[in-house]
Amino acid sequence: MARTRENDACPGALQTHTAADGELARVRLPGGMLTGPQLEAIALAAIEHGSATLELTSRGNLQIRGVRDTGAVAAALAAAGLLPSPTHERVRNIVASPLAGRAGGLGDIRPDVVALDAAIRADERLAQLPGRFLFGLDDGRGDISGLAADVGAHLLDETSAAVTLSGRDTGVRVAHGDVVTTLTTLAHRFLDVRGTAWRVAELDDPAALLDGYPVTAAPGATWAAVTVSPVGWIEQRDGRIALGAAVPLGVLDAEVARFLAAVDAPITVTPWRSVLLFDLDEGVADTALRVLAPMGLVFDENSPWLRVSACTGSPGCARSVADVRSDAAAAVHEPPAEGAAHRHFVGCERACGSPAAAQILVATGDGYRPISPHP
Repeated sequence: MARTRENDACPGALQTHTAADGELARVRLPGGMLTGPQLEAIALAAIEHGSATLELTSRGNLQIRGVRDTGAVAAALAAAGLLPSPTHERVRNIVASPLAGRAGGLGDIRPDVVALDAAIRADERLAQLPGRFLFGLDDGRGDISGLAADVGAHLLDETSAAVTLSGRDTGVRVAHGDVVTTLTTLAHRFLDVRGTAWRVAELDDPAALLDGYPVTAAPGATWAAVTVSPVGWIEQRDGRIALGAAVPLGVLDAEVARFLAAVDAPITVTPWRSVLLFDLDEGVADTALRVLAPMGLVFDENSPWLRVSACTGSPGCARSVADVRSDAAAAVHEPPAEGAAHRHFVGCERACGSPAAAQILVATGDGYRPISPHP
């Protein structure tokens, strides 16, 4: 069902959102990927012009809250190469398997992230996509397909991929080399028929987007939602080390972010509100781990912090009836409901940032009650 509100107010770095605690700027990071100097630039922008914290989103992006000078923040981000297209900055929504090409998976989709981002930015019409429209690239392990991106590709081997709509296998198969063209074509077809819909799942007939594509496999398969971040000491296939650090409740102190940036390694922000540092020698990885762990980053895969999340809540969001982050932190050691692997605390029925397969707990003003996740 399409939404009745036509205005898409999804924030970016140029079109910010006015929240209860000031302007909110969202920085799109295709595939969650950025460099140390880029993270340093975002952290300094938050310190100098915002709340001095960064928020990690469920799409692997970063947000700065309480922005006092939106122009200065935009200029700092542009100087760091984080706004390569002012017209397309809100539609560069690409999630990708964060460990692709380094550990596990069936193929390297990192070049596809770069190529897809370039194709989106080069296409004038795709700037009309809603700010919530999501592209997904899964390297075959199933982590990204479980996020139900609007249009996606799920590798079956190094040479072929399944085409997905809203995280469901369509039965259409394409060559790996045709993934970018296929996904941008589907995005164009979505624009042709969207009306007021913001997401593919809101279309009356999503399968119509695939007209002309042969269905060569059984459609309908889905992938289980991933709720736990890749954390800790991860051996890459080239013998180097990746470090995965979960960020409790997705709130990263900007000064801690500067320490992450100082490692001067490739960085990926994951959709599970964690950060990965890549291509480290063992000595560098060991030193980084010893420095960063006491700062509150979580490197233990068994930590209860990996199984709880929260929306912004009060005082940052005027809709919220509770300080949900404080309540989530107080409840972190309590077990989730039977059958739930993850709990997500929210301050209103909109249930922002809700991960799939989570127990959603909405504030009532007198505690919390479970609700069904929104589509």
